Amino acid sequence: MAAAKEAAGDAHLKTILETGELGSYEMVRLASVIAMAAGSDVIKTSTGKLGVSATPPVALCMAEAIRDHAEQTGRVVGLKLAGGVRTAKQALGYLAIIAETLGTDWLTAERFRFGASTLLNDLVLQMRFQRSGIYPRPADLPVD
Repeated sequence: MAAAKEAAGDAHLKTILETGELGSYEMVRLASVIAMAAGSDVIKTSTGKLGVSATPPVALCMAEAIRDHAEQTGRVVGLKLAGGVRTAKQALGYLAIIAETLGTDWLTAERFRFGASTLLNDLVLQMRFQRSGIYPRPADLPVD
């Protein structure tokens, strides 16, 4: 990983941990710490191709690792959650976890992102509901 960071030069390095395959929160924490120590600028839960990788406990575990890394090194590392964030209501819960663990400074596109095309569809449904007062059918939206 350190070699990848060196090869990346000034470009940002994002490390995908595939947390759904790691087996325990201890391993999620360890993988997060290793990625950040090697110079990763962003750590990401998953490719989004597995069933579920982003869960509230995993998000908290990774956020705590980022917080501790920032306190120890002064270096900010971003977080991207993918693989399981499907609804606006779920996204709100993740935003609360990040704000409470890392602070509201992390609630920016430079530091925190969702990787979730299904979430986008739900946000569109929510916006249409706000305009009309009626939830549209998900089938009315484009396919991912």
